Amino acid sequence: MHEIVKDYYGRQLQSSSDLQTSACCDFASIPAWMKALLGKIHPEVTERYYGCGLVCPPLLQGCRVLDLGCGSGRDVYALAQLVGEQGSVLGVDMTQEQLDVALRHQDYHREQFGHVSSNVEFRLGYIENLSDLKLADASFDVVVSNCVVNLSPDKDAVLREIFRLLKPGGELYFSDIYADRRVPDRVRNDALMYGECLGGALYWNDFLHLAKRHGFADPRLVEDRPIVITDPNLAERAEGIEFYSATYRLFKLDTLEPNCEDFGQAVIYRGTVPGHAHSFVLDKHHDMQTGRVFPVCGNTWHMLHDTRLHQHFDFIGDFSRHFGLFAGCGGELPFSKDAGQSGSCC
Repeated sequence: MHEIVKDYYGRQLQSSSDLQTSACCDFASIPAWMKALLGKIHPEVTERYYGCGLVCPPLLQGCRVLDLGCGSGRDVYALAQLVGEQGSVLGVDMTQEQLDVALRHQDYHREQFGHVSSNVEFRLGYIENLSDLKLADASFDVVVSNCVVNLSPDKDAVLREIFRLLKPGGELYFSDIYADRRVPDRVRNDALMYGECLGGALYWNDFLHLAKRHGFADPRLVEDRPIVITDPNLAERAEGIEFYSATYRLFKLDTLEPNCEDFGQAVIYRGTVPGHAHSFVLDKHHDMQTGRVFPVCGNTWHMLHDTRLHQHFDFIGDFSRHFGLFAGCGGELPFSKDAGQSGSCC
């Protein structure tokens, strides 16, 4: 599978327009603040972008960020602007042709961003074998990935390495492709389906179990949208499986419980996150308006209290009294089938 992916993304695809699904972002759907960042990125870098979502969480100033499967570096260079000169971004990819594009324009972007020295680095490597790159334990504040984990033949190793590399309270914020059922071998072993990020897609519930097994106790869905397969041949080969692009955030916190438990707690968002004056969206079910008391479960309390988000909230209550399971902690398909209500991928 590594060789299939290298060939597909290194030699066959020349731009995002060569893809045969709607997995890639439509520029028109990108929010204004993101367009400002992308406007400073070299056209060759953006043309070779094959992501499926937006992997720029807020509050990255001064953070050390790792981008897994960085490709030509579009997200790396967007993140480089968000972390600032006091932060840094490391991009890892296994396709040399993609990294050549990223490296060719490193000085260009340093000048565009007004940085004295570049705050980005690129390395050739496999996201399942990050130990080969000699990256230290607990050395990153945030790990991102954009439509790449599905391409890995060893997703257990990917999640295990990410957990090792994150600092306590750190975050994995990533977009990927998921299926509404387990993908059969005949679809998974189809080279074209695999290259288009469909063959290697995880069944969404298997992903949740995988994440929890590697220490991410309560994965949070941020946004999602159905994937439209426009090519009739590809649609037939998909055998009726429904695919979704989804963005999740996973926190490295040993205080999280397996379920959402109710301790009668609440938070008040202060409206102080840059660009989020009126509300703050933690995930698909937590859109917290500025100044309004918002009841939360114990896990959400920890995600806000024990991470870089802490200073932007006031906290009400403690863990002295338990009221049972928080409502809505179910096991149904979490994604929206209506493309018009699912939000944009960027």
